[in-house]
Amino acid sequence: MNLKLEVIIIPVSEVDRAKAFYDKLGFRLDGDFVVDEKLRVVQFTPPRSEASIIFGKGVSSAAPGTINGLVLAVDDLEAARADLIARGAEVSEVFHYESFPFNHSVANSRVSGRDPEGRTYFTFASFEDPDGNGWLLQEVTTRLPGREWTSSEPIDVARLAKLLCETEEHHGSYEKTHGKHNWWDWYAPYLNARESGSSPAAATAAAERYMERVLPP
Repeated sequence: MNLKLEVIIIPVSEVDRAKAFYDKLGFRLDGDFVVDEKLRVVQFTPPRSEASIIFGKGVSSAAPGTINGLVLAVDDLEAARADLIARGAEVSEVFHYESFPFNHSVANSRVSGRDPEGRTYFTFASFEDPDGNGWLLQEVTTRLPGREWTSSEPIDVARLAKLLCETEEHHGSYEKTHGKHNWWDWYAPYLNARESGSSPAAATAAAERYMERVLPP
């Protein structure tokens, strides 16, 4: 049996303002349905997400801006943060929680900087939409065992071929200005970032940061 979390409803005060904000962030607009003068439903989906958000007129009785802790998983926090800032979002500095992720059991539990142990799930940044609904970016570089459902969907070969072609073009620019390296070390983070919804520029930055870590000094 499938029980998929598909939609989260968020309360906003100005529908068009919220629509413009999420559109600029690169969320996919799935629909804008004006039923009558009392009911309007707008649905957006974050890049590569299987869950969507809905807001509008007449869809929530909650006060605007009262939703907090909406979590977006990203594989490269710096790249995601830079991309959102370029799109107009006011994103916090990178932080980690005292003791454990999402810790609100103590005052001032946010600690500046990345998780000192570099652990997956432990490093964050945050931003808000125009109404104050709060989002978290959580860096997930490796998922813990049992955290992913198996999929039987076949690979879209045509889409993969197009993405490989794009990757080769961007890698070519890197290759011209850098020393000998394994091309697959560059391809892997670029492809991973693009599949996670990053722009080509952000994916290139992610690949270059990865290469800085794997190349010998």
